[in-house]
Amino acid sequence: MSLTLKPRQQVRAKISSVGTYVPPRLLTNADLERMVATSDQWITERTGIHTRHIVDKGVATSDLAAEAARQCLARRGIAATDVEVIIVATVTPDMFFPATACLVQDKIGAKGAWGFDLSAACSGFPYALQMGAKLIESGAQKKVMVIGADVMSSIIDYKDRSTCVIFGDGAGAVLLEPCEGDEVGMIDYFHEIDGSGAKALNMPGGGSLHPPTAETVAANMHVVHQDGQAVYKFAVRKMSEAAETVLTRNGVTGKDLALFIPHQANKRIILSTADRLGLPLDRVIINIDRFGNTTAATIPMAMQTALDEDRLQKGDLVLLVSVGAGFTVGATLLQWEM
Repeated sequence: MSLTLKPRQQVRAKISSVGTYVPPRLLTNADLERMVATSDQWITERTGIHTRHIVDKGVATSDLAAEAARQCLARRGIAATDVEVIIVATVTPDMFFPATACLVQDKIGAKGAWGFDLSAACSGFPYALQMGAKLIESGAQKKVMVIGADVMSSIIDYKDRSTCVIFGDGAGAVLLEPCEGDEVGMIDYFHEIDGSGAKALNMPGGGSLHPPTAETVAANMHVVHQDGQAVYKFAVRKMSEAAETVLTRNGVTGKDLALFIPHQANKRIILSTADRLGLPLDRVIINIDRFGNTTAATIPMAMQTALDEDRLQKGDLVLLVSVGAGFTVGATLLQWEM
């Protein structure tokens, strides 16, 4: 006996809700001046950062992620039990295993959901966003929670001014659901990795190559190591290239965008990309001055900033772009449907 299967109707995914959370404690440039050889002027000129939020001892990535998820669910007006999948993008999981997604599922009470973690550093959120979108588009799932969350302060050496001035802690979550009626939602994406850049930004200790030992701790291998110049040059080039690739492929230009929401790594990188796309600053979200680089959380946190400032409306054409350790590169073109 044979079965005749009816083809699925084309399903598109959209962002239906956003929620974010940052810990209350602030670390200012003035605080850093007392901790390491730096100055407010030096930090501001090179990064654009004034303050960043830092967790208190004992607060983990899953705690920030769970709170962002709760905010997201509250905005949508649904229960955690309605969530079918949880994807957490992070490079600072609570522990190697179980996945942070498992801990978040338990903390928010998303009974019946499944999920996993995704590691792509600062590009983690757009990568996870596409994973979630494809689950929606396949027809397999109807409510997918995508979270970008990192407690970067847990892997930063606060004696290293090249890294400690940059990073903050935070989390952002979005809910993905199927589009309705004439909604467009997720349009296209471009992803790329270049593993030759792994040596320029990494945490060398703690994995299978260099498991934790007294020697790896003494060698300071369990913190972020960065070749700032190499990362900066790659990011300036690839942010623009990724943006132009996804725009050109869809027959649009920077002038067609209502809003550009970039990864918040460095204000100079953001301004350089916006300039190349021909975008005025009133169509670019920049909140790095308040939050620093929160790694996988920066883009959903920037979405929240856009909503708070009333700069994001239903039907807007929006571009997300990121570059991260790996190197990883991601660009997403979407129509805002909230």
